Amino acid sequence: MTSRLDALKAHSLVVADTGDLEAIRRYRPQDATTNPSLLLKAFDMDVYQPLIDAELAAIEGSGDAAVERAVDRLAVAKGCEIARLIPGRVSTEVPAALSFDTEASIRKAHELIEAYDERGVGRERILIKLASTWEGIRAAERLEREGINCNLTLLFSDAQARACFDAGVTLVSPFVGRVTDWYKQSTGRDYGPEEDPGVRFVRGVCRRVVEGGFDTVVMGASFRTVDQVLALAGCPRLTISPALLEELASSEGEVAPAVSMDGEAGARPTPIDEPRFRWEHNADAMANDKLAEGIRRFAEDHDALARRIAERLGAA
Repeated sequence: MTSRLDALKAHSLVVADTGDLEAIRRYRPQDATTNPSLLLKAFDMDVYQPLIDAELAAIEGSGDAAVERAVDRLAVAKGCEIARLIPGRVSTEVPAALSFDTEASIRKAHELIEAYDERGVGRERILIKLASTWEGIRAAERLEREGINCNLTLLFSDAQARACFDAGVTLVSPFVGRVTDWYKQSTGRDYGPEEDPGVRFVRGVCRRVVEGGFDTVVMGASFRTVDQVLALAGCPRLTISPALLEELASSEGEVAPAVSMDGEAGARPTPIDEPRFRWEHNADAMANDKLAEGIRRFAEDHDALARRIAERLGAA
C-alpha cells in the first residue's frame, strides 16, 4: 500500500512548513521556507551551531544595524542550505515590521535577492514572503514586474485574495488552522472537515482562481490536523508541518481529490481598489483579528531572534 503522504503528492505539491534540514531530507518536499520563527528554534539545536557561529563571525560592526544584517545573513544561509535539498523554491520572509511600508519592503526584498545571488542561488529559486496587507500586496506587484516572485502570507479574507490576484503575485498562502481556531473560539464548536471554516475558506480561494482564470498558485497553510490536509487534496500546494507529514507518511491508504482546479474561466471581476479592500477586510472580524495577530507574532519572533543574535555577538 502507498502511504497517504505519497498518495497526497499525486494531487498536490507538498511543501515543508519547516526549516529543519533533517525533516526536509526525510519528506522530500517540493518547496520549503525560512523565517525568524524557524531560525529562533535553530538557536537551541546543536546541529545548527556551526552554521550560526560561522555566519555571525562574518558580521562587522555593532548595534542594531549589525544585528539586522545578521538576521538577514542567517536567513539567507539557512535558505541556501534548504535550496540544496529541494527541487523547488525557498520562501524567505520580509520582516513583519515592514508590513505597512511598501518602499521598505521592496528594498528589503532586493537585499535578500542580492544576498542569495552572492551565494550562487538565483532569484528563480526564491519566493519573497510578504504579509497580505495592502502595502505588502503593492510591494509584491512591483517586485513581480521586476521578475522577483512573491509568496503572500497571512491571508484570511476574500478581499486579500482578490487584491493578490489583481497584483499578479506568484503564490498566496491562505491559512486554514488559524481561521478555524478563531471560529472555534468564537462559537465553542468543533468542526468536521467538510464544514471546517478554514477548509471552506481555502476552497473558496481556489474557486476564485479558477473562475477568474488567474495564474496565482494557491498554497493551503497553517494546518492543525491531517483531516484538514486531506480535505484540501487537489489544492495546488499544501505546506505541512513535520508532525503532520510524519502522520501522513506513517499511515497507508488512498487519498481522493477534494479540490478541483479545472473549469472554464469567466469574466474577471473588476479589480479591487484600496478603499474597497480596506472596507471589506475590516468588515470580516476574523480576518481583521488574525492578520493583526499574525503580524504581531511574526514581529515578536523577529525581535526575539534579534535579541539572541545580539547576545551572541556581544559574547564574541
